[in-house]
Amino acid sequence: MAREVTARRAFPRLGARLAGVVGVLWGAATLTFVIEQLMPTDPAQTILGGAGAKPTPEQLAAVRQQYGFDRPVIVQYLHYLGGILRGDLGTSYIRKQPVSEIIGQQLGSTLTLTATALVAAWLIAVVVTLLTAHRSRALAAVGSGFETVLAALPQYWLGIVLLVLFAFTLHWMPVVGNGGPEGLVLPALTLALPLAGFLGQVTRDEFSSAMEQPFVVSARARGMSDFGVRWRHALRHAVLPGLTLSGWALGSLFSTAVIVEAVFVRPGLGRVLVDAVTSQDMPVVVGVTLFVATIYVVANLLVNVAFGRVDPRLRSVAR
Repeated sequence: MAREVTARRAFPRLGARLAGVVGVLWGAATLTFVIEQLMPTDPAQTILGGAGAKPTPEQLAAVRQQYGFDRPVIVQYLHYLGGILRGDLGTSYIRKQPVSEIIGQQLGSTLTLTATALVAAWLIAVVVTLLTAHRSRALAAVGSGFETVLAALPQYWLGIVLLVLFAFTLHWMPVVGNGGPEGLVLPALTLALPLAGFLGQVTRDEFSSAMEQPFVVSARARGMSDFGVRWRHALRHAVLPGLTLSGWALGSLFSTAVIVEAVFVRPGLGRVLVDAVTSQDMPVVVGVTLFVATIYVVANLLVNVAFGRVDPRLRSVAR
């Protein structure tokens, strides 16, 4: 009986979350469509090779008719939404390939980079928190200052510094980041270090608060070591704010991959997006933007579900 009541309560919450996801994606799709319509460039001219190609008015008219650019805006909008619902993001003006195919070709490289960066950021943040949080005032200040410095690092500058230091000066890492695993180290650190600072900042206060809770005193009374208390009890409660930030961070990492992939000459969605913006290939720009928005909202949805797994108290509250 209790399980049936819990299930009846869970379905409306899940429906509300899914409705929120759909609403955000619809808003992102609509916004990108509006921006595309406001662009001063002529998409028909872009398809025909740009202004340098000097297409004739007849050629421009034929392309506008073929792609539906001469239709009313509302008709274009409904056709655009219908294509998204079918998984059709359009065709690249420049590459003449389906946008979904272009994204699929580059997704593996960007996903590997962002996943590695997220894991590395968590490792750095957890290690710094375990070693410095709720310690002596001097050690805690060192840890807090280190996190503040990391969070303030601009990724474009950090990527160049890491490249100059470890690739050009010390020759420890390759200059171009599209080789083997060693080519992933510097790009991943460029993304991970600032994120580690943010994660450390939001988990530190919660960690210190958890270390003063009765369950920690009880664990110490049972003879558990200081590291055991920190690792098995305090850290579990401290990661909740970081999990919230991770949902945002995953979408942010996909966005900032544009910078990193440009600096380290890596293939991926970032390079595709930069090239598309430069060549005014709007279907690719819109497609990548919508994909990143989808990653963002889905990651946040998964984070909300993960809360109950990390902290059982949240499951009981939800019921």
